[in-house]
Amino acid sequence: MKKDQLVNWVLFVVLAFIWGSSFILMKIGKEHLNGYQIGGLRIFSAGLVFLPFAVFHLRKIEKKKLPLVVLSGLLGNFFPAFLFAIAIEKKIDSALAGILNSLTPFFVILIAILFFKVKMGRTKILGVLIGFVGLLILSLSKGGIGTDNMGYALLILLATFLYGLNVNLVSFYLKGINPVQMATVSLAFISVPAALILWYQDVYSIALYDAAAGWSIAAAALLGIVGSAIATVLFYVLIKRAGGLFATMVTYAIPIVAIFWGFLAHENITIMQLGGLAIILGGVYLTNKSV
Repeated sequence: MKKDQLVNWVLFVVLAFIWGSSFILMKIGKEHLNGYQIGGLRIFSAGLVFLPFAVFHLRKIEKKKLPLVVLSGLLGNFFPAFLFAIAIEKKIDSALAGILNSLTPFFVILIAILFFKVKMGRTKILGVLIGFVGLLILSLSKGGIGTDNMGYALLILLATFLYGLNVNLVSFYLKGINPVQMATVSLAFISVPAALILWYQDVYSIALYDAAAGWSIAAAALLGIVGSAIATVLFYVLIKRAGGLFATMVTYAIPIVAIFWGFLAHENITIMQLGGLAIILGGVYLTNKSV
C-alpha cells in the first residue's frame, strides 16, 4: 500500500470512530436537553474552539470565496447538527441514525452527476452499491423505519442530502483552500446563530441552575469539539487528498463503530450483522481502489 493511501485510510478510520461515537453523545445529551439545545451546543462549542484560529485565518481566504466557505459550514455542520439531534431526541435510535446517515455517498454521486456533470467510474459506483447492500443487511438486523418514525427519518435523509451537496461544493469550488482555514472560519461564523439559538432556548440558565443537566451539556459540547471541529478539519483534508466520494464512504463505516460500542456493552452481535459489515468493507475497498 502506498504511503498516500495509508494516510487516507488512517484518516478514514479516525473519522469513522469519531462520527460513529457521536450518536452515543447525542443519546446522552437528550436525557436533559432537546434537539435544538443539543444542536446549538454542538455548533457553538465547535466555533468557540476555532474562534482564535479563525481570526488569524480569515485574512488568508479570498473575499469572493468567503460566502461559499460560510455556506459550506451551514450545509456540512449547522443544519445537519439540528436535524440529527431533533430526530434522535424524538423517534430515531442511534443505530438507525447511523445507518440512514450512510446514504450520503448516494447523494454525493447523484448531485455530482445531475448538477456538476461528473462522470463516475464503474468501479466507484459498484463500490457504493455493494456498500449499500451491506447497509440494507445491517438495517434489517437492527429494525427499520415505521409509520411512527418516518417523519424524523426524513430529517436525517435531508441532512445526508445537505452533506452530499456540501461535499460537491468543497470538491469543485473550495478545493484550493487550506482545510484548516476553511473549517475554522466556517465554524466560527456559524457559531453566531448557534449562540442566539442557545439564548432563545435558555441553555445558559440550564447550565447555571440545573446540576442534573451537567453530563448532557458536557456530552453536547464534546460532540461539538471532537465531532464537529476536529472531524471537520480531518474530513476536508480527506476530501482534498482522496476525493469527495471516498471521504463520504466514511459514513458506511459508522454502523461498524456503532456495533463495536454495542459489543462493549455486551449486546448480541449476529452473523447477519457481521456479514453486512464484511460487504460494506468490500464496497469501501472498491471505491478507493482507483484513488
